[in-house]
Amino acid sequence: MINHTHNKFLSTERVLTELDHARLRKLPTLNPHIRLSDLLDNADTVPSRQVAANVITMYTQFCLLDLKTGQRMVMALCYPKDAEPAAGFVSVLSPLGMALIGLKEGDEAHWLSPSRDVLKAVIEKILFQPEASGDYFT
Repeated sequence: MINHTHNKFLSTERVLTELDHARLRKLPTLNPHIRLSDLLDNADTVPSRQVAANVITMYTQFCLLDLKTGQRMVMALCYPKDAEPAAGFVSVLSPLGMALIGLKEGDEAHWLSPSRDVLKAVIEKILFQPEASGDYFT
């Protein structure tokens, strides 16, 4: 049984492509608060060609609605080396990135802010997903 408080946010049903799953498994997580292994162990995996077009995979671009502020943000989920939060590129290893990977359009994401506040947002729309456009190797 997982007894980490923050892992309750990872209990939402997730779908990962086999490629994303394998690549994420290899990422070094130096932060003890990041429990990527918990997410990976509990996610459903599918071949890249079979992932639904409404699922957030790596390099998916989407519109997110912050439920507290009402602010809409366009973001893309990326690997840590490509992260540029000010430009909307969110690392999969960030609390927000961990909350989003594998969720689908219409799902609500929950994560903890640095001050330990619970933040919530809805994935309003998937704008671009590599697999849906025929890119199964990104």
